[in-house]
Amino acid sequence: MTPITGQVYIGGQFRPSAEVTPVLEAATGTPLGDGANAGTADVDDAVSAARAALPGWRATPAARRAEILVALAEALKARASSTNELVTRENGMPMSLSRGVNGAFPAVLLNYYAALITALPEEEVRSGPTGHTTVRHEPVGVVGAITPWNYPQALAAFKLAPALAAGCPVVLKPSPETALDAMVFGEAATEAGLPPGVLNIVPGGTETGVHLVAHPGVDKVSFTGSTVAGRAIGEVCGRLLRPVTLELGGKSAAIILDDADLDATLAGLRTQSFTNNGQTCYLNSRVLAPRSRYAEIVEALAELAGSLRVGDPLDPSTEIGPVVSERQRDRILGYIEAGTADGAKLVAGGSIPKDQPRGWFVEPTVFADVDNAHRIAQEEIFGPVLAVIPYDGDEDAIALANDSEYGLGGTVWTTDRERAMSIARQVHTGTIGINGYTLDIAAPFGGVKASGLGRELGPEGLAAFRSVKSIYGTGPS
Repeated sequence: MTPITGQVYIGGQFRPSAEVTPVLEAATGTPLGDGANAGTADVDDAVSAARAALPGWRATPAARRAEILVALAEALKARASSTNELVTRENGMPMSLSRGVNGAFPAVLLNYYAALITALPEEEVRSGPTGHTTVRHEPVGVVGAITPWNYPQALAAFKLAPALAAGCPVVLKPSPETALDAMVFGEAATEAGLPPGVLNIVPGGTETGVHLVAHPGVDKVSFTGSTVAGRAIGEVCGRLLRPVTLELGGKSAAIILDDADLDATLAGLRTQSFTNNGQTCYLNSRVLAPRSRYAEIVEALAELAGSLRVGDPLDPSTEIGPVVSERQRDRILGYIEAGTADGAKLVAGGSIPKDQPRGWFVEPTVFADVDNAHRIAQEEIFGPVLAVIPYDGDEDAIALANDSEYGLGGTVWTTDRERAMSIARQVHTGTIGINGYTLDIAAPFGGVKASGLGRELGPEGLAAFRSVKSIYGTGPS
């Protein structure tokens, strides 16, 4: 598939964007094509198209909306192979991961919400001490959806699937780094018969997003990205009294208990701490290790980092590819310098791989002797960098895990499930796994504290795009 370049998708049609920005291949730094950089006029047109489509899409029966979502899923699946490769070239995601999250996952999520919207009642009658009330669930309206570059297809589906199922037209603003793969949604929408204006795609940078968030024609904002940007968006939506979902950053802790099976733990942390080159919001970038086994765990993690296959992300055997951009690579290297300056001990990695002269690679890196107050333990690095922190006893581990402005993910590793459940209940986070961590599309995902507001996935993800109306005195007489 040749990617669509320099285009936005508005009202069911592709058209040239106001400006273009080169999209560079992460592994080589060479151009892949010109990505759209939508201007304010493009956003205005996209919102107008969505508002024009709102009455018809809102009135479309849930069963028909579900049929179109299933057709959209099939159209995306038909393009999966080329989409996987395109995303891998854009952001450096290893192909072994891209096949699932960019190829299979969006279709799975669309099918899930297609089934859910037909199973949930639009209205229900509730009885109370003063009579009967019809509680009606309606689409919230036009949605402004802003997605990042790290999981571009999957995170767009987090928003598109429930919003479209609920009856909401969407204006999607993807990141400029992954502007090319976003156009696949436009192609698939046209093929699936999605009515014009129900989905509009306007890739762009900060100015594009700012205009969309504050646009008077937008009824709801759903954002995934950095906490800094999320705070700014939250301030605007608060002033406008506009509903907003914010899925933001994380600095999640893996709590390794003293009875943990270390081999099984390392097998889990291979993905839980390094997946997608460290560019995952819920990754366990802090590893809390019992002091009684600290040296053993540090040595094992250093060996793990050194064993990861770094290289061409298109090679199916590659485990660590490049990060998304030169700017991101330099940011990560800056944190590695800060870790050393703060007194942490570098035990693995720490620089650019010598055998990768092109692209934006960073070695898988592990720091020992980290204090939880260090920058590398408190700030989101968004790269393949681990901070290993010692603790004394379960209560200390819980306190360290909670000593963070973030609260998105986390794990507990142990052979005692009841002990793990007790600890998991005390960690202040939106999600946590026991001896592993796998998102469940039927369960809510999201964070607390600086990790965000609201939830995605599950029925809660659908509820985020529906408003509730009470009609009094309408039940049985």
